Amino acid sequence: MAEADVKVLFMPSGRRGLFPRGTPLLDAARNLGVDIDSVCGGRGLCGRCQISCVTGSFAKHQIESDVDHLSPFCATEVKFVERKGPLKEGRRLSCHTTLLDDAVIDVPAESQVHRQIVRKEMESRDIRLDPATRLYYVQIGEPTLEDPRGELQLLIEALENDWGVTGLTLAHSQLHQIQAALTREDRGITVAVYQECEITAVWPGLFEQPRGIAIDVGSTTVAAHLCDLKTGEVLASAGVMNPQIRYGEDLMSRVSYVMMHPEGAELLTLAIREAINGLLVELSEQASGDINDILEIALVANPIMHHILLGINPVNLGTAPFALTTSDPVDARAIEVGLIAHPEARLYCLPCIAGHVGADAAGVILAEAPHRGEGMTLVVDVGTNAEIVLANQERLLVCSSPTGPAFEGAQISSGQRATMGAIERVRIDRDTLEPRFKSIGSDLWSNEAGFLEAMSGHGVTGICGSGIIEVVAEMYLAGVITPEGVVDGGLADRSARIRQEGRTWSYVLHHAETADESDVVITQNDVRQIQLAKAALYAGIKLLMDEMGTSSVDRIRLAGAFGSHISVSHAMVLGLIPDCDLEHVTSAGNAAGAGARMALLDRNARIEIADTIRTAERIETAVAPDFQRHFVGAMALPHQSDPFPHLFSQVEPPKAKAVTSDDTLKRRRRTRPNR
Repeated sequence: MAEADVKVLFMPSGRRGLFPRGTPLLDAARNLGVDIDSVCGGRGLCGRCQISCVTGSFAKHQIESDVDHLSPFCATEVKFVERKGPLKEGRRLSCHTTLLDDAVIDVPAESQVHRQIVRKEMESRDIRLDPATRLYYVQIGEPTLEDPRGELQLLIEALENDWGVTGLTLAHSQLHQIQAALTREDRGITVAVYQECEITAVWPGLFEQPRGIAIDVGSTTVAAHLCDLKTGEVLASAGVMNPQIRYGEDLMSRVSYVMMHPEGAELLTLAIREAINGLLVELSEQASGDINDILEIALVANPIMHHILLGINPVNLGTAPFALTTSDPVDARAIEVGLIAHPEARLYCLPCIAGHVGADAAGVILAEAPHRGEGMTLVVDVGTNAEIVLANQERLLVCSSPTGPAFEGAQISSGQRATMGAIERVRIDRDTLEPRFKSIGSDLWSNEAGFLEAMSGHGVTGICGSGIIEVVAEMYLAGVITPEGVVDGGLADRSARIRQEGRTWSYVLHHAETADESDVVITQNDVRQIQLAKAALYAGIKLLMDEMGTSSVDRIRLAGAFGSHISVSHAMVLGLIPDCDLEHVTSAGNAAGAGARMALLDRNARIEIADTIRTAERIETAVAPDFQRHFVGAMALPHQSDPFPHLFSQVEPPKAKAVTSDDTLKRRRRTRPNR
């Protein structure tokens, strides 16, 4: 590092590097392969390259970031503001902003050429339709001199006479709506009644468009689904990157940010509320509706996201005993937590189970019901903090495990989020060690005619989570890495794709086709990061299996965006999950989101999940004495000692080879991963 060099970290990509002081941010971004739009050639005309500097101390990256670490607002930016109007607070034009010192830079979604693909689609499921909010239409008689009662009292009487709904009250915010609603000649009026006790909305005439939103707030992405409360139909879906990534890639990084910055909790809360509100507006526009039609919101989230959204400081979840402020379901007016919908829209958050097992895990249990099925069922929701459920008809065990962001492309040298140009499928020929792959943006394999033309618009830009799983598993099957995870430099004479980098070796997956591209290389450190992540997950699974007293599982369900898009056979080759008949390893899709939708559309589901999680037994991996032992065993591919007979009856195992002296794994003392 030269004395004049400064560090820069771009979020949400996680790309980082050292650059001479005075380097334009846009140049640094392009050098690192960061996805920032610019159509004016860096002349400060288009405004598409906007960024913002995140202020704070980022110990994980050894960066102290401040807006003063960027050059002052320049004449070009002043002229842009005069022409186009003011920039959003804190925004700068990266083409005319230079680095003066270390900085963390946030690239908002609108400045990215290829936005993150949020893969949390809502699958079709059979859901009983009995929403907490129901609509009733009545006609109210004309007031008379003989009857001095008010129109509200006449409305309540009509609801009792026509529908048998008794004991109703009216939300005060809707009192003024009654008079306006009774302007029609027939004095017809539609009301929304919540839980058969409170009138929460009033419309003139017949209103038939009650809407609800099911939301899954993940640490990386936020997915939302607009539903018709009368039919249960999903009308529109949308997703967005969680903007909190600018404060930390994983959950504990964000808690650390709050610990070190008194204003951090408020900033994180504001960021996630703004993201959700943006989705509410987007979904309403997609369905050609009004945001005031949204009467209910059902939400799932991990405990830290849950607390931050509700405005609760999450610091207690950062250290043992990981105390939740509340584990009960939350039922509140959406406006009370800063969400924009109908003024009386209700927000329902599913209950949390434990300090690191949240409402998202409750949603998975509600959707998958593993405690009702035959045999032993394992459900894994893979993310930066994986939720694990092991159940049969007698017991329901849950835990979480700190896998970190490696499975999502972070901390990987050529890693990236799932955007256009990211490699997502990989195969390696065992004889020639030559790879072929698929990238997001084309259905063709890289060795098929037309691939380069199909990718010409954006190129091959890196590798995302599903691709990382497959390439490491394929490297193991082809003998490029040993069971201990060491890249075998002895194969360099056999293939030019084995490249030496200092004292270790790497595998070149893709050679850059143009000067603007970079090689996609899988380094020794990349393999190690994946080993650490998969070992943490497998160790959590083993803790539950030990507690259950079983050495095998009958069925595995992989939930979440990542779990839905990985190859189950490659995941098992890697040792991400235990051995099982591959036909019984299936995707559960966005199970947490499905649970939120069930709670949205069926009020009985809310009672059901509250009762179910009272019987759940939790294992806290952070203090479990056997976690470290299981973690060390799971570092090997697929495992140091666990057999995989089902897997290798269908997948040819790699040829046995002697471990070389390059194997540093046994010489290193493995440490427990940080939460």
